Amino acid sequence: MEQPEDFQSGAEFRAATARELLQRALESLSQEHLKRFRHKLRDAQQDGRSIPWGRLQGADALNLVEELIQFYGPEPALDVTRKTLKRADIRDVAERLKEDRLKRLGPSSSSLLSVSEYKKKYREHVLQQHAKVKERNARSVKINKRFTKLLIAREGAASVDGALGPADERETQRARRSDTHTFNRLFGRDGEGQRPLTVLLQGPAGIGKTMAAKKILYDWAAGKLYHGQVDFAFFLPCRELLERPGTCSLAGLILDQCPGRSAPVRLLLARAERLLFILDGADELPPPAPADAAPCTDPFEEAEGARVLSGLMGKTLLPGARLLVTARATAPGRLQSRLCSPQCAEVCGFSDKDKKKYFHKFFREEWLAEQAYRSVKENETLFALCFVPFVCWIVCTVLRQQLDLGQDLSRTSKTTTSVYLFFVASFLSSAPAADGPQVQGELRKLCRLAREGLLGHRAQFAEKDLERLQLRGSKIQRLFLSKKELPGVLETEVTYQFMDQSFQEFFAALSYLLDDKGDRAPADSVGALLRGNAELRGHLALTTRFLFGLLNTERMRDVERHFGCVVSERVKQDVLRWVQDQGHQRAAPEGTQETEAPEGREELEEDEGELNYVLELLYCLYETQEGAFVSQALRGLPELALERVCLSRMDVVVLSYCIRCCPEGQALRLVSCGLAPAHEKKKKKNLMKRLHGSLGGSSSQATMKKTQASPLRSLFEAMTDQHCGLSSLTVQQPTLQEALHYLIGALSQSSALTALDLSDCQLPEPVVTYLCRVLQQSGCRLQTLSLTSVKLSAQSLQELREVKKAKPGLVITHPLLESHP
Repeated sequence: MEQPEDFQSGAEFRAATARELLQRALESLSQEHLKRFRHKLRDAQQDGRSIPWGRLQGADALNLVEELIQFYGPEPALDVTRKTLKRADIRDVAERLKEDRLKRLGPSSSSLLSVSEYKKKYREHVLQQHAKVKERNARSVKINKRFTKLLIAREGAASVDGALGPADERETQRARRSDTHTFNRLFGRDGEGQRPLTVLLQGPAGIGKTMAAKKILYDWAAGKLYHGQVDFAFFLPCRELLERPGTCSLAGLILDQCPGRSAPVRLLLARAERLLFILDGADELPPPAPADAAPCTDPFEEAEGARVLSGLMGKTLLPGARLLVTARATAPGRLQSRLCSPQCAEVCGFSDKDKKKYFHKFFREEWLAEQAYRSVKENETLFALCFVPFVCWIVCTVLRQQLDLGQDLSRTSKTTTSVYLFFVASFLSSAPAADGPQVQGELRKLCRLAREGLLGHRAQFAEKDLERLQLRGSKIQRLFLSKKELPGVLETEVTYQFMDQSFQEFFAALSYLLDDKGDRAPADSVGALLRGNAELRGHLALTTRFLFGLLNTERMRDVERHFGCVVSERVKQDVLRWVQDQGHQRAAPEGTQETEAPEGREELEEDEGELNYVLELLYCLYETQEGAFVSQALRGLPELALERVCLSRMDVVVLSYCIRCCPEGQALRLVSCGLAPAHEKKKKKNLMKRLHGSLGGSSSQATMKKTQASPLRSLFEAMTDQHCGLSSLTVQQPTLQEALHYLIGALSQSSALTALDLSDCQLPEPVVTYLCRVLQQSGCRLQTLSLTSVKLSAQSLQELREVKKAKPGLVITHPLLESHP
């Protein structure tokens, strides 16, 4: 942002005047007073700094003026000089300097305050501005009362090696609650003693990233965070900046957050290492600009919002400043490649205890909170979904209505889509019968608005957008859109946005199903949604999940009933064909076992996207909750490969459901996968005792009790389902003791599994003994067992030879199995 000439000339005049005033004041001092002034000036700290004594000792009045201006700046030097004169008991000169300054330069404005003085004023302003946050129903509440602690795990909290074992073995690997200590640790020193300058806070939609970021800003202003490290913190909502018309500069964005848009900006920017910028929703940034576009390097340069944000993220703009970046976890590699050495952390949401606390905060009455909490906890899947705070809010909101009506949400909602649909339907049901058709029509228009905005990367809508669809002032607008007034150049600018971004994505997905007398979106719109480029797919990931969830036959009937329209079956068939096509496009060469490490950053991003793609597709299939559809879809994906994925509890639920529904001949490979950190603290137990109790020939009842602790229990239970067609399973995981025990127990109950590859697992003698016992049971249909790289003892080899004799049709592969000890 280049300053106009009149501004520059005014600044030069003020600087020259300040120099003149300083020179007049110091030249009036006697040698004794000048000596006393120098000694007091040595101790005069400004923002923790003072002029070195070597530059003050023996300096005359003119030299002192130069040192003061060079070190503090012209006008701040006047403040330092006046205060130092008072401390040196030269009060008459100090008072005369104050009067001369007032006559020549006018009263000291906030922009002329020293940084340390302004820091206090700015903190007070932040505390006042962010003391309250708006609830989804537009009710303002205190942030300390609204904020419920979340679980946050720093990168590396779940190691790949052995993470599928018990998660409570290493206390340091746990997800920690988002209290002051955890927030401070985000910028803590690493193993080499270095502090990160960039922290990337990731998590799914509605998990509470924005609320956590605002709480960090508030706690910093309250003096609880980054004490002695951060002087100023600024909150930059990326989506709003990207949709902001015209250009902006970083200096201008800073002034926007300062009271009266006045601040010593240049002094602030001169110490960038003391600044913290919070970039909320950075996944909204478009792809990087062409290579020939010069990066933004000047904080005063006017540029598009995306270029300013990219300059901060890429460290071409204020490279020494600290960044806290929040983003959805879709395709994280693409965002990380735009950041410089980020320390990554994941917002894991509510633990089970946190969910209960949230219910008690939402329902003021103790008995009502307990009743609502118990009803949700009975539905294991719905209870698991409540780890997302926004979903938890929706569930509580609907429960309050359902409990009043004597209905039960927990028995009808198993997916995020069904929860959102139930929420919308509850408001439709509360409308008078006479208003039904009008409200239904308004909702269909709202869906169109959501889709238009999503495909155009727009979250804010002008009044003319609502007027075009006849939504302005409607009941639907008041329910689902929040109004925001922004000061404009000539008049106040009014914009609207959905109460939460996830609602815009839900209504956008719903728009593809609605049919209103030819108003239905073209059939190829679904194809455009699903077949978009990689960047677009990441942006529309949640919308795609919602679309799959709405394809459930029962959900489709609900949509027809509540929205008063006909849902086309063709959309469902188009989506099914698209899923089946993915298998043909992504078929890996036969025999491929490992992926070579990519050489370049671009290859790494592409590889990471591929690794996450399968899990995202499984989430979409899970949302349908329709076994026949899932089975048909997976016929196009004969092999499911999850590599280097840190599986959450919900990930395991999703994977288990899809395996339970998979068609005959399905293959699954779990390669170097880990489990997310445990949410709850458990009593520690010696690992050797635990292994001895579960593998050392204990009773079957004790064995079953122990194996139920495995996080992968539901996956292995799914293998035994009569509808499961899983025929091949590969686990390349070094330490899987408890999980392996349960897997082996499931072999005798699985009618489809014929091939098992444990080549990269560790198999102690007790495990091999148990495995051999199960292999000889009549219920075990296994035909091939690969143990190629497993280190086996002489006893284990002998036991396996005996199995081969007893079951000659079973092929067991190991290099030492054919040789004699």
